[in-house]
Amino acid sequence: MESLNPAATLVSVPNVSVGADESLVAPLAEAFLSTGEARLLDEPHFDPDHGRAVFTLGGRPGELSGALVAGVRAAAEAITLVDHSGTHPCVGVVDVVPLVYLAPALRGAACAEALVCADRIGSEAGVPVFLYGELAGGRSRAELRRGGVEELARRVGAGELAPDFGPRDLPEACGASLVAARAPLVAFNLELEPPAGLDQARAIAAQVREGGPEGLPGVRAIGLELPHRGGVAQVSVNVEDHAAVPLAVVVEAVGRHAPVARTELVGLAPREAFREFPETLECQGRATLEDALGF
Repeated sequence: MESLNPAATLVSVPNVSVGADESLVAPLAEAFLSTGEARLLDEPHFDPDHGRAVFTLGGRPGELSGALVAGVRAAAEAITLVDHSGTHPCVGVVDVVPLVYLAPALRGAACAEALVCADRIGSEAGVPVFLYGELAGGRSRAELRRGGVEELARRVGAGELAPDFGPRDLPEACGASLVAARAPLVAFNLELEPPAGLDQARAIAAQVREGGPEGLPGVRAIGLELPHRGGVAQVSVNVEDHAAVPLAVVVEAVGRHAPVARTELVGLAPREAFREFPETLECQGRATLEDALGF
């Protein structure tokens, strides 16, 4: 597609539950790009321990939904949740599909695109869709993911919850997709120095997440163990307000409990998120939205 105008571009970051199968990543990237309505802004991020691949796409309002539907359809045909492996919480083959606005002026366009995308994923890809965030009265991803796809299916079957779009029940193979419109969120992982283990990573996550004893506002955190990286422990966070809580603050908060060996960015982050980031600390995949879009 033609180069994107940063002032009129939406971003989407679909998370696909590929498990440990890296061979799925390239064909899925091709599927997202197959309509010519989106551009891949960054190399797909594949993590066999988390069991997911993250794609960062940019496109114009009114066009991006077509690319997302094509990718969701391809993923639903190629992947089944029945034998899924991975430590990251998920409830679907394409677990989350956020539509991201980079400036307040694009918020309305993102909300409209998210609703169109949700409707088309449900009707054209045959995947049930739940809205979250401001389009769902503040309902969170964590609320929908709690207990995994089995618990979500139980709640739907019991009439406690119903998909907003698409089939009324949850197919065992594909689960559901969660769709939202939101401002940029930074997905950031911190690997702890051995001998820190899973229990310590979980304890640190409970300390620093919003609502914890040392809670950072707008920070969601979980502790994980990474078998594909020799069993190291990781604190995985989502930072919802990078201006209020830049990544340096997260590093400092986690580092008060255990030395941080290295860090990792999943997808792209606004440049401001790296304000005062420690120069001596490795951040794998460090890249900014501004650089990707040329502004």
